[in-house]
Amino acid sequence: MRFQLLGPLSIAHGPETVVLKPSKPTSLLAALLLHPGVVVSTTYLVSAVWDEDPPATARAALQTCVLRLRRLFTKYGISTTTIEAVPGGYRMHNDAETLDLVLFRALTSQAPAAGGPGEELYRLREALSLWHGPPLANVASRMLRRDAVPSLEQERLRVLERVCDLELAAGNCHQVLVDLYESARRHPVRERFTEQLIEALYRTGRQAEALAEYRTVRDRLRDELGVDPGAGLRRLELAILRAEEMGGPEAAAAGAAGRTAVEPAPGPVAGPAAEPRARPPARTPGLPRTAAAPGALPLPPARVAGPASDSGWRGVPRKGSGRPGLAPVPGFAGREADRGAIAARLACADGPRLVVVSGAPGIGKSALAHQCAYEVRDEFPGGVFALPLARPDGSPLGLDEARELLPGPGDGGRRLLVLDDAAGAGQVLPLLPAAEDASVLITSRRGLAAVVATHGGAVHRLDVLGPDEAYALLAGLVGADRIAAEAGAAAELAGVCGHFPLALRIAAGRLLTRPGLSVADCTAWLAEEPPARLALAEDPRLSVPEVFGQAVGALSPELREVFLRLGALGPHAALTDAGSGTALEQLVEAGMLEDGPPGEPPYRLHSFLRVYARWLARGSLPAATAPVTH
Repeated sequence: MRFQLLGPLSIAHGPETVVLKPSKPTSLLAALLLHPGVVVSTTYLVSAVWDEDPPATARAALQTCVLRLRRLFTKYGISTTTIEAVPGGYRMHNDAETLDLVLFRALTSQAPAAGGPGEELYRLREALSLWHGPPLANVASRMLRRDAVPSLEQERLRVLERVCDLELAAGNCHQVLVDLYESARRHPVRERFTEQLIEALYRTGRQAEALAEYRTVRDRLRDELGVDPGAGLRRLELAILRAEEMGGPEAAAAGAAGRTAVEPAPGPVAGPAAEPRARPPARTPGLPRTAAAPGALPLPPARVAGPASDSGWRGVPRKGSGRPGLAPVPGFAGREADRGAIAARLACADGPRLVVVSGAPGIGKSALAHQCAYEVRDEFPGGVFALPLARPDGSPLGLDEARELLPGPGDGGRRLLVLDDAAGAGQVLPLLPAAEDASVLITSRRGLAAVVATHGGAVHRLDVLGPDEAYALLAGLVGADRIAAEAGAAAELAGVCGHFPLALRIAAGRLLTRPGLSVADCTAWLAEEPPARLALAEDPRLSVPEVFGQAVGALSPELREVFLRLGALGPHAALTDAGSGTALEQLVEAGMLEDGPPGEPPYRLHSFLRVYARWLARGSLPAATAPVTH
């Protein structure tokens, strides 16, 4: 059971969340939770509950509010002694296990000493993932919204600034642009986000946009506030005009200088009850970014301006090039038949050289495409180019934007173009005329029948990995000796992950970052709630709720309802009971359902997707409203 302040005030238990109604008891609870372990005076609580208009019997009414909260706690299995009456006020003893605010501050304050930049970043990403909306959105107290909400938001923004600083230091400029655009627009007077955005634009070759962004900010500051940009922005403008290089750890450290992070929550007050006060934040250093997770192969930058050796995939030299080229997918296992057929099709001199790899979210489409591109790289002296057709938030690129990112005509020989994560045929078909001289490998949850019907080619619909393939994937990522020592537990882990490559890579990431964790213990922990726990906080692309949620979010409301009903069916029920044949066919096309084998029922649902649908259904309805009233 956990109280949640970093969003609407709510009580969470596993996947279920109860959002409290705006009321006086809710305001009282918020005032106590904002000061965990601290004696909060009666005078402060009266002001928080009634603002400037307390009744004559406010202290007695405050006791009534406490009684209502205790009744609510009883309903949800929370001890009534959680609220402790002490001389002069009340106190709640909350820790990182029972209050998200305490956990957020603990993760933030401990991150710099976490034993390496990778673990530090993991904790900061985990801290940011605790936020689920504007804090105290359902709390009626004007005093708390005026005094507490801005302070909480500043804590979050300081952490986000630090993360973005070292995203840039690690060279992840394309990936961080989406976050920076949003942050700079929502917080225009917070110059650091604007500095980071301008730097990211400049370092991705968009100098004109970077200068235009600077001048827009400069004009707004002068017009609205009558001030000039700060020294950091002015230095950036000069560096761009001089075409200077920028970035790296030193730049990140310089950018972090002078900024602050969150101080750990104050401890209990010794002595008489005291008025809670805001405390000054403490400084913490910045953090470098590491790879998202073991075995993950993030897509290269959206625009690739050269052959394979310059494509952004680095690590393995091309033959005769003397320069770095494509890298194999770490730990890749299985799919031998698909790989051989795809390679033959792409390298074919006659007929269509187009392949579509389709299947469910997280089934390993992108990994297979990248591995195939690596294995056939020497067949394409003109280069291998990759274009992600979806942004990090899952939204598809617009047609004009995708066209602009396509590589221009080449004269170095045959080329391979990888179009990754296509939203549908309508996004792909207009791009193919520009790739007439290239072999094309497309990944999509959809089958893209219109593409192969008009251009020819082959479709590979991926299934989950077999048991041996899943074992090999875990062994390749975590280490053969560690997996062999617990072979039975590894097989159980693969089952908990539904043999989905995405889930297996997330589990491997957890094992690698915790060398002392046994495979059996990891499996038992994940098995309690696989859809929620299979997530690595530092990268949404390595999160089952995020990846599957984007796929479900792309469905129409009617298809989402049918998908949820599929998860609710009993083990022996026919999937056709969940919806019409048309709806089920559309779910097959969307990658959320599979055709059944010949002679068997017409449809089948991956067991892991069924578990996810059930989990989603439990939290998909509007959150229950607790019976707390004025």
